[in-house]
Amino acid sequence: MVMEIIRNKKVTLWKKIHVIYSFFFVRKVIAHINTFVFYCIVLPATVLVPEVAVPKWGAVYIPSVITLLNAVGTPRSLHLLVFWILFENVMSLHRAKATVVGLLETSRVNEWVVTEKLGDALKVKAGTKALKKPRFRIEDRIHLLELGVGIYLFFIGWYDVMFGKNHYFIFLFIQAFAFFIMAFGYIGTFVPNS
Repeated sequence: MVMEIIRNKKVTLWKKIHVIYSFFFVRKVIAHINTFVFYCIVLPATVLVPEVAVPKWGAVYIPSVITLLNAVGTPRSLHLLVFWILFENVMSLHRAKATVVGLLETSRVNEWVVTEKLGDALKVKAGTKALKKPRFRIEDRIHLLELGVGIYLFFIGWYDVMFGKNHYFIFLFIQAFAFFIMAFGYIGTFVPNS
């Protein structure tokens, strides 16, 4: 798509640069990686180093204002705001991973499923004698990347309870719980292999 924008003769050079920078680079690369790295890796890691002090405006106020500005468009869903923030951070892990995989064009670049249409896959076909019990495999249900980040956040949360001074453990435990929910497959569809 970037090449189509560059080849388009109707659009000025300044608009081409603006669209490529604003849409592709900032919104699709920087935003996803920044969200995951800052809120799920760097900010929690500051608990382990007592000399590092993140100002409250950087850790709480600016992210809160940005989140509220994003939520203004959906006032009927304001009661879901906390859940949305938590799972948006979890999804930032997947978006950052997809961005890196896509930019490096690894062999897994085309494996990302955006939507999954199940159709008649879950309906029982007429004329079958008995239902087979679906076989459950642990690797179908547990996602190790989310589990690892959840354990990391949970460990840092306990470290903050014991030795911390900033009370980040409140956010860390709740965020770790969101990662655990995703890690054990309690979000989305689960289609057993039969």
